[in-house]
Amino acid sequence: MVAPSSLRTFEVLLLVLTILLQIAFHQIEAASAKVEYLPGFDGPLPFYLETGYVGLGETDDDLQVFYYFIKSENDPKNDPLMLWLTGGPGCSSFSGLAYQIGPIKFKIEEYNGSLPNLVLRPQSWTKVSNIIFVDLPFGTGFSYAKDVISHRSDWKLIHHTHQFIRKWFIEHPEFLSNKFYMGADSYSGIPAPAIVQEISNGNDKGLHPWINLQGYLLGNPVTTKKESNDQIPYVHGMGLISDELYLSLQRNCKGEYMDIDSENELCLRDMKYFQKCLSRINMFDILDIYCEDDSLKNNEAMQRRFLTEMPEASLSSYLTVPAMSCQIYGFFLGTQWANDASVRKALHVRGEIGKWERCYTTDFDHEITSSFEFHVNLSAKGYRSLIYSGDHDVEVPFSSTQAWIRALNYSIVDDWRPWLLNGQVAGFTRTYANQMTFATVKGAGHTAPEYKPDEGFAMFSRWLSNVPL
Repeated sequence: MVAPSSLRTFEVLLLVLTILLQIAFHQIEAASAKVEYLPGFDGPLPFYLETGYVGLGETDDDLQVFYYFIKSENDPKNDPLMLWLTGGPGCSSFSGLAYQIGPIKFKIEEYNGSLPNLVLRPQSWTKVSNIIFVDLPFGTGFSYAKDVISHRSDWKLIHHTHQFIRKWFIEHPEFLSNKFYMGADSYSGIPAPAIVQEISNGNDKGLHPWINLQGYLLGNPVTTKKESNDQIPYVHGMGLISDELYLSLQRNCKGEYMDIDSENELCLRDMKYFQKCLSRINMFDILDIYCEDDSLKNNEAMQRRFLTEMPEASLSSYLTVPAMSCQIYGFFLGTQWANDASVRKALHVRGEIGKWERCYTTDFDHEITSSFEFHVNLSAKGYRSLIYSGDHDVEVPFSSTQAWIRALNYSIVDDWRPWLLNGQVAGFTRTYANQMTFATVKGAGHTAPEYKPDEGFAMFSRWLSNVPL
């Protein structure tokens, strides 16, 4: 017979153990959770959405990475898995989800102070792929850290993304056999190839879990950080500056439009005239309307910037509501939506997060001047790559992207040709011996799938299936 005191002790220990297990289960459960309803969307979501946090620090609250995971709407067990990193650096990958390639988008309607509405995007890339949209670097979106600024640099972004994906796979082992791709655009053309290289090197070193890495895709990617020097010939070719100004710029600036000698008065004069010519041109899409963005009015550094580095405006602190016809109107709606308490509750966002901004681009240490060598290394390892360009983007002109690809000096397997959608030319493409495909999206701006969703989806799904564009 067990003594009463021993029984009471056993019962107390059992109770403590039960409580600890409940706490542990709650913490695991709280780390990620399925989202079945979203405020602003009518009815249950017709796709699988999971949101959650992955901790990278030594303690739970040191470094917490927020992500959105959407299963393929086709065959999630066998379809590829892509990790998507938006540019900036420091723009939430919610941008990719809601404005470019995800299954939902904001309904463009007059803002009356109520919660913006969401509708389905028929051309979602989740029709053929599982996608993780990650908020990195720290300070981006709903991710957070105790000391944000010390964790904002190119190399820390690379290391954190690598750590994140391996930890995510530990929590989602059912996707370990899926083919894995890295996807990114804009400024993330700098860190993304290095992230792929880190993943590959980690596999070679035997890091667990092993990742079934297949390749990467980049849209209008910053690569050499010299893209601005290609803007002058690009805008001349597009008829935005005169022959005379173009020839004068060539003669007086000698091809260097970024680091201009302060004593080169002729070049500075020409650049001032050039800036005047383009002062009301939408640099992200020359076909789109030009909109004044008052969210930049308090950002003196952004106002002074011209032809220096890839910008991504915060587009979050609006003094007035943008016109509905402006692209940034959708960004305005997203900011209102993401800062609503019901939305944060539905997304399982933690209370530590302050105001959500689509982009937090300051306090970032730019350590990598070019990602060219990473492309060389990855090509040598046989990874597939798709580099695509909206051909009406001034910020990262397709001609600049072509130049660094050409510098790789790989032989051409399938030469320059149009690629078609519904019998119409959707863009042009060329394939290289190093398994790299370059493609333009005709009439698209800086974020090509946003401007041309049908063409963007066709391009992605064909490339993913190894079908020629």
